[in-house]
Amino acid sequence: MNINNMSRQEKVAYMQSEPIPQLVCQMAVPTIISMLVSSFYNMADTFFVGKINTQATAAVGIVFSVMALIQACGFFFGHGSGNSISRMLGAGEYEDAEKMAANGFFCAFITGVILGGIGLIFIEPLAVLLGSTTTILPYTVDYLRIILIGTPFMMSSLVLNNQLRFQGSASYAMVGIVSGAVLNIILDPLLIFVCGMGISGAALATTGSQMVSFVILLVMSRQGGNIRIRFKNIHPTGRYLIEIVKGGLPSLFRQGLGSLAQICMNHAAGTYGGIYSDAAIAGMSIVNRVMMFANSALIGFGQGFQPVCGMNYGGKKYARVREAFFFCVKYAAVFLVIISVLLFIFAEPIITIFRKGDADVVRIGMVAMRFQCVAFPLNAWIVMSNMMLQSVGKAGRASILASARQGLFFIPFIIILPMLIGLLGVQMSQMCSDICSFCISLPLVISFLKELQRDSAVKV
Repeated sequence: MNINNMSRQEKVAYMQSEPIPQLVCQMAVPTIISMLVSSFYNMADTFFVGKINTQATAAVGIVFSVMALIQACGFFFGHGSGNSISRMLGAGEYEDAEKMAANGFFCAFITGVILGGIGLIFIEPLAVLLGSTTTILPYTVDYLRIILIGTPFMMSSLVLNNQLRFQGSASYAMVGIVSGAVLNIILDPLLIFVCGMGISGAALATTGSQMVSFVILLVMSRQGGNIRIRFKNIHPTGRYLIEIVKGGLPSLFRQGLGSLAQICMNHAAGTYGGIYSDAAIAGMSIVNRVMMFANSALIGFGQGFQPVCGMNYGGKKYARVREAFFFCVKYAAVFLVIISVLLFIFAEPIITIFRKGDADVVRIGMVAMRFQCVAFPLNAWIVMSNMMLQSVGKAGRASILASARQGLFFIPFIIILPMLIGLLGVQMSQMCSDICSFCISLPLVISFLKELQRDSAVKV
């Protein structure tokens, strides 16, 4: 059955009655494809820029922290409005869902214009703040300038993508994201090498593809029974803004602290890498992109779970929420164990793909990747727990868990460990953070699962 052609009422009924395994897989396949392709084109930038030199590779890693901040704001408005839309549709509140969609979209676009403008005004100090060394700075500025111009479109694309997902139209969201990603992969070598634009070509390929995704997603939001973005539905009242904050705050913490963590890591790698500082920044940048690619399938699987979780929670079908959560954790854990083993074994050749000929980059990246693989399977529980708490509106617990992996634990580790054991501390900080995040997630999630079990029994 094609869920995209259903009316809103039919879609909600389907989400609240279809068997959980089939439903989650149906929602997850398009989001997994979207996440893998999106992550792949981030890796494509690193791969093609790596053909220029080590400094250009490092610059892409440095600017990635700004892109993470842009994504943080996009997810803040996208998840904030999308989570509410999902629960509103599940409860039959269709008019409120339309207003929520408009508020989330236009708030994101305006915020993108403001942040992009401020970044362009202070671009050189910003590049230094992000961790650029003297040799990396010119490449960072060239790449960052073009990325900042596309900020409002990147941010708004994330909102449209998430709103479509939370309405159960994951395949429509996939079309927009994948189209832009494929275009970026095509444009990268064309602009960098054929047109001779160097690192600016990589930035232009990324920004241009994001603008194309924006247009496609806007068109997709007007298809089928999806909520259309209309000016008349803008109601920036306290009620809607509070809902966006409650639903989006965990994403802002997760992505925003991820950006700060990247900045801290760049500074630590530059400081404690000694004579290999540029190689350390480049190596850690490559590892982050590879691990993000591996993690993207997990996130895509979790994003397929979110609309199922939100609509069933809104419809008070708590047993289905529990069933979906445990289904996702079980299969995600198996997947991550397999991926971790493969990445651990083939760490050296994988790093070499991105920076062949630079032994220092390969050596530093290989050690860091193997450390991360040790704790990587724990993300099955961490990510699914975070997505469940966020989808049901448990903002406090979701925010704590979202802050843990890249903030509460990683930032102290990346500051303290390198002071004690040098570059090795940079390489093992993420592993230590993942272990601590798993430990803190257990009591937060188990208590909520018990609440669901109790409420389900009372309802029966």
